[in-house]
Amino acid sequence: MPTSPVAAIPAAAPPRAAEHFASRLAFETDCSDVHESLSAGSEDFVLLDVRGPGAYARGHVPGALHCPHREMSADRMAAWPETTLFVVYCAGPHCNGADRAALKLSRLGRPVKLMLGGVTGWADEGFAFAQGTDPGSLAMSPAA
Repeated sequence: MPTSPVAAIPAAAPPRAAEHFASRLAFETDCSDVHESLSAGSEDFVLLDVRGPGAYARGHVPGALHCPHREMSADRMAAWPETTLFVVYCAGPHCNGADRAALKLSRLGRPVKLMLGGVTGWADEGFAFAQGTDPGSLAMSPAA
């Protein structure tokens, strides 16, 4: 019986797979978890939209602060305690702005996770957006 392209390369042993997926979760979160956390009023992370000002004004995750990755610096991030967990997002899978922001924050010694999917993922989930320069909140969003 011929081997399918899926099975041609054997799956990792379960302990190795567990290590891999646990590691990924240390670096990433998803739109649903962010939405649930924001809806519950969680204050254990700061959500940063790292896109340009025009993109942020057109629509951003309610509660996200605007902090373009190009403007991140030790001085700017000093507004938060050093232990603050940042969650960053950009336009989506076709954009590497969140990766650039996560790299910059980690090099500044800051804890960081990337929100998978970015704005595209948020929209795919059917979640509401805030508009303008104010962060807004899920409580202010019509679809919350």
